[in-house]
Order: sequence, then structure tokens, then C-alpha cells
Amino acid sequence: MKIPAMFAAELRRLTSTRMRVIALIALLLVPVLYGGLYLWANQDPYGNLDEVPVALVVQDEGAQLNGDARNLGDEIAEDLIEDGAFDWHAVDAAGAERGLADGAFDFAVTLPADFTSSVASISTDDPRQADIDLTTNDANNYLASTIGSQAVERIRTAITEKVVREAGLTMLDALNTVRVNLLDAADGATQLVDGLDTAGAGAADLDDGAAALARGTASLRSGSAELAAGVDTIASNLRTLTDGADQVAAGTARLREVADRVGAASDSLSSAVPDVRSDLAAALREQGLDETRIATVLETLDPLGSRVAELDDRVQGTVADIDRLDDGAAQVASGSARLADGAATAATGAHDLAEGTATADDGAHQLSDGTGSLVSGIHRLDEGATTLRDGLRSGAAKLPDDDADTRAAQAATLGDPVGVSEDALTEAQNYGAGLAPFFAALAGWIGIYALFLIVKPVSKRAVTALRSPVRVALAGWVTPALLGAVQMTALFGILSIALGFAFTHPIPTLGILLLASATFAAIILALNVWLGSVGQFVGLVLMVLQLVTAGGTFPWQTLPAPLAALHQVLPMGYVVDAMRQVMYGGDASRAWADAAVLATWLAVALVVAIIGVTRMTHRRTMRDLQPSLIG
Repeated sequence: MKIPAMFAAELRRLTSTRMRVIALIALLLVPVLYGGLYLWANQDPYGNLDEVPVALVVQDEGAQLNGDARNLGDEIAEDLIEDGAFDWHAVDAAGAERGLADGAFDFAVTLPADFTSSVASISTDDPRQADIDLTTNDANNYLASTIGSQAVERIRTAITEKVVREAGLTMLDALNTVRVNLLDAADGATQLVDGLDTAGAGAADLDDGAAALARGTASLRSGSAELAAGVDTIASNLRTLTDGADQVAAGTARLREVADRVGAASDSLSSAVPDVRSDLAAALREQGLDETRIATVLETLDPLGSRVAELDDRVQGTVADIDRLDDGAAQVASGSARLADGAATAATGAHDLAEGTATADDGAHQLSDGTGSLVSGIHRLDEGATTLRDGLRSGAAKLPDDDADTRAAQAATLGDPVGVSEDALTEAQNYGAGLAPFFAALAGWIGIYALFLIVKPVSKRAVTALRSPVRVALAGWVTPALLGAVQMTALFGILSIALGFAFTHPIPTLGILLLASATFAAIILALNVWLGSVGQFVGLVLMVLQLVTAGGTFPWQTLPAPLAALHQVLPMGYVVDAMRQVMYGGDASRAWADAAVLATWLAVALVVAIIGVTRMTHRRTMRDLQPSLIG
């Protein structure tokens, strides 16, 4: 009996009744139901997070931030609700607690009352972190709690970016203001340098003038001392002159009195001449002289009268001169007195002048010394102002000269300085496609395991009759292998058509599935040949071990050392790796290496099964030759 005949006989047995057909179809659909439904349910869970109900509690009371009244809690809540990453529900603390308890919310995020003030504290002397409270209830869903932690971390990152961007913009604006002020200060320092240069030149001129003034005050000091001595001499001489003038004035006053008496006498005499002439004429008439003789006498007397009149005129002129002399002498005496007083005052002034010029001379020399120090000080100040100007310009040059848009871009980069550039060598279509290699491999094992619930590993009749362990073992493998191929083809159709998973290399992907199913069939066949029903249990244990060691979800490197060692041995891990390479477009050489490992498992399992069948031929009995009821 050949292998195809034995396969046909087994297939007829499996389809001999309606119930067996139903059972066969049901078992064939096990991988489709397991793999297809699970991957359908988990096809893109991260794309549906907006359906996850989350409580959002905002207790923030706001605070001053960057000079403005802000409430970051309200701003963040508005952004979160607008973003719609989750099904956010703004509630109070009591509502959030009730919702977590009754399962209305998967987790709750609370922004406390001091949230904004804590963020603003970064600019104070008591900085502190702002808290975001995450409240979870693993009784609702553990993964929801994990997602909540990731969501809070993203919120924290977004807040950090927002705060740092705003603070960075404030800082950059302040730096720009500092730069402008430094440039203004540098311009002012330049003007100061120019002014100091002018002041230096003026100070030099002032120093020259002060030196000249010192020399002049020295001469003035000497001259004023001489002047004081000369004025003293003049004052002394004027006092002597005043005394003489007083004596002259007294003499002229006495002379005036005498002259006045003489003048009065002369005037009386001159006035008496006409009376005397008249009296004489009268007397001569009384004497009986005729008028001719009287006229002759009178003519003789008239020249004397003229002489008396002339004398009187001269006397009166002399008296007037003496009067004027007396007035002049009095004026001279008075003037000399006043001049003496003035000379005394001048002497005092001259001495004061001498003392003043001495003081001025000392001050002029101090001024000269001071102007010299001033010139030196201005020179040093000019050097310092030049250094200040250069330093201000250098400092301004080191600060960025950016416009407002550039500063805003810099602040944004400061808030989020590191961007992640994703460059995937291979990329799964979605979360479900990422799990497909693992669950397809697991579905293949479960499908073969289920088939062996109704498929006979080997025919004892064939073992007894044929005496060909190889054909019997291969025939026992071909049936589940071909049925497993049907399972894998159906599963591949569900993944590619119903779920829409993209396969970079669809034919190699199907080939890996068929190879994996055939390998699993050989392994479970060998277990059944050697251990019987116990082998079926061992197959279940192997499935559990491969479930945790295949590295289908977390990297296998995270496994404990004993399980990581099993990953290197058991076949399902190689199925998962090969599926990833051909499904996502990875390294073809790795897929070939994985296929080689699976082929080795297949060959070894078949050899072990053949050895087991050979062992069975040594224990055949006549009962084993009983023909099958279905041929």
C-alpha cells in the first residue's frame, strides 16, 4: 500500500460520516478562527484610542507666568480635548473617582490647583516641579493603565515643550533687548570717548593756562607786595601834606581876614572921596572963593581921587585873590585830608590785595597741580572708556542678532530640541500586522494540534501489513501536513483579503506558513508515535513553551535566561522571524536561514517518527491486522 492510498484511506475515514465531516471542517477552521479573530480584534487598537474614556480633572487656580495671568490647566485641557487622542471627559474629582470605580473611565488625569504656580516657580528662588496626577484602576483594564502612563508622559512632554518654548522666547527677546542696549551703550561710550578726547585737549589747555596763571599770580603777588609798600609811603606823605595844607589853610584864613579889613578900609576911602570933594567945594565957597578957583582946586584934587579909586580897585582885586587863595587852601586842606584818608584806605586795600594775591598765587599753583592731575585722570578715563566701548561692542557681537520670527523658531527648537527621524528598514502596516507573524505561527501549531485529535498518527494495520516504517510514518505525516496546508492557506487568505494586511513577499510568506505547518505536523506526529496520548499532552506543553519563548510580542532578549535559551531551540521563534522577514520585506538571507532550521526540525522529527514506527513493527499482533471498517 502506497502513501497516497494510505492518505486517501485516512481521508475517507475522516469524512465517513456527517459528524466527522463537521468535526474535520471545524478543526480546519481552528487556525482561521484563532488567528483571524484575534488579529482582527487587535488590528489597529492604537488607532481607536479616541474611543477610550478618560476623566480630565482641572483644579488649577492659575498664576502669573512670564508676566501674564495664565491658567495652564485650562489651556492644556482645551488642547487635549481638541486633539481628541482619547475620549476626554472634563469632570470634577468626585466624578472621576466614581467613573473609575464603576468602569465609566479607564483612567483619570488631574491637574492640581498649584499646577501653573508650580510651573511659574522656575523663575523664583523656590522652584518646584508641577505634578500631573494619574489615577488608574487595573480592575478595569491593566493595559489602559499602561496607556494612561504613556499619555501622561506625552502630556508632560508637551507641557515642557510649551513652557520651555515660551521661557526660551522670553529669554531670547531679553537677549535681543540686552544686545540693543549694549549697542546703545557702546554708542554712548563712543560719545564718551570723543568727549573725553575733547575734554583731554581742553584739560591740556587748562593746564597750560593754569601754569600761566600760576606764573602771573606769582608776579602779581610780588607786585602787590611792592604796591602795598608804595601805598604805605604815599599814605605817609599824604598825611604830611595834609598837615602842611592845614597850616597853609590856617595862614590864608588869617591873611583873608586882614585883606578883608584892608579892602573894607580901601572901599571906605574910595567912597569918601566924592564926599570930601563936595565938602571941600562947600568949604571953599564958604571961604568966598569963586567957582573958578573952586574948580581949579577941585581939578587939583581930582587926580588924587582917581588915584584913590585905582588903589581901591587894586586893593579889592587883591582881596578877591586872597579870598580865592583862602578858598583854594581850604579845598586843598580838605582834599589832602580826603586824599590821606583814601591813601590810608588804599594802603589797607593794598595789604588786603597783597594777602589776596598771595592766596590766589597759592590757589593758582594748586590749580596748576590739579589740572595736571586732571589731564592724567582724563587720559586714564579715556583709556577706560575706550575699553568699555570695545567691550560693549564685543559683548553685543556675541549676542545673536535675530529677528522676531527667527527667535520664535529658536524658542520652538529650544522647547523641542530633539526630533526623531524615523527611518525604518522594514515597517509593519499596523499593530495587527505586527502581531500577525506570531499569531499565524501559533495558529499553525494549534491547528495541527487540533487535527491530531481526529487524525490517527499511524495505522497499526499498515504497520503490521506493510513492514515499511518509512512509508507508514510519511503517510501518517502527509495527512495532517496537507490538512494543515489547507488551514494555512485559508489563514493566509483571511490575513491578506479580509484583514487587508500587506505582504511584501506574499508567496514566500505562504511558503513559510506551509513549511511551519508541515514541521509542526512532523513534531506532533513523532510525539504521538513515541508517547501516544502523553505525546498529545507534551505537544500542548510545547505550545505553551513556544508561546512565551517565540518573541512574538516583547523582544525575546527580555526573557529569563532559561526561556531565552529555549527560544534558540524551539521552532516557533524561527517561524516568527522568517514571517517578519518575508512579510515586511526584511533580510531574505535570514528568512532562508530560518527556513533551514524549520526544515531541519521537519527532517529530524520525521526521522524520529520513522524510528518510532520501526519500533512499533517489532510489537505487531494479529489484532493489528484487523481490517478497518472503512477500508
